Amino acid sequence: MTTGADAGRLPAAYLSTGSSSFTDFVGAHSPHLLPSRRALPVGSTMEAPHGTTIVTVTYDGGVVMAGDRRATMGNLIANRDMEKVFAGDEYSAVGIAGTAGIAIELVKLFQVELEHYEKIEGTLLSLEGKANRLASMIRANLGMAMQGLAVVPLFAGYDLDKRTGRIFSYDVTGGCYEEHDHHSVGSGSLFARGAMKKLWRPGLSADGAVSVAVEALYDAADDDSATGGPDVGRRIWPTVAVVGDQGVVFRSDDELRTTVEAVIAARQGNPGGAR
Repeated sequence: MTTGADAGRLPAAYLSTGSSSFTDFVGAHSPHLLPSRRALPVGSTMEAPHGTTIVTVTYDGGVVMAGDRRATMGNLIANRDMEKVFAGDEYSAVGIAGTAGIAIELVKLFQVELEHYEKIEGTLLSLEGKANRLASMIRANLGMAMQGLAVVPLFAGYDLDKRTGRIFSYDVTGGCYEEHDHHSVGSGSLFARGAMKKLWRPGLSADGAVSVAVEALYDAADDDSATGGPDVGRRIWPTVAVVGDQGVVFRSDDELRTTVEAVIAARQGNPGGAR
């Protein structure tokens, strides 16, 4: 415990010059606090809740990201109303798939990383810079991924320079790839991606993109048991973030109820959604 004249002062580490990366700072001075630095017994495996399907769709002026609310653990539903889509910063959103606890912790660290950079540098990190920074954090988790605790997020945001929405996907090794028009990750992604191929079109409005994202999640839930569809009885709707020149805006439950009810009504007597 510090006493005397040094009482109440920050440690020297906080006052020295260094990287604008918060993760690098923590790694240098308290590495045990990073999710990727935690030691696991060699060869161990464990059951942990997993987040499932995330979709993202561009529209004329931005990008929409949506996620279902179900988390699974083996054959069990671990959580019915889990949030899996978060604001990265004012102009970006990140959705999580994979081991839920590690993924949420990684997103929180990513949020602090972007805020720390902005305070140190006095400017926002570019959208590509944010995407690459998230890639390096995923890469640092490779050791845990090899033991079954993988995290594969989906990142999207509004590019202030190009004035458009952009999408970035990842693999478990931290590879970062820009996607176009739409993309999905998670256990139901195959079915959601097929739906978006048929539903997406150039020039969509924000409302149109939200409708496409919700219907893609509906299709994913229809064929993937790990993806939770809209739960009318419990009033559980997908989490939907719209990212444009006004920043990140999450759609309210009342707005989503209207969209979901329209999708469900259109499927009455037409469960496959044939056009």
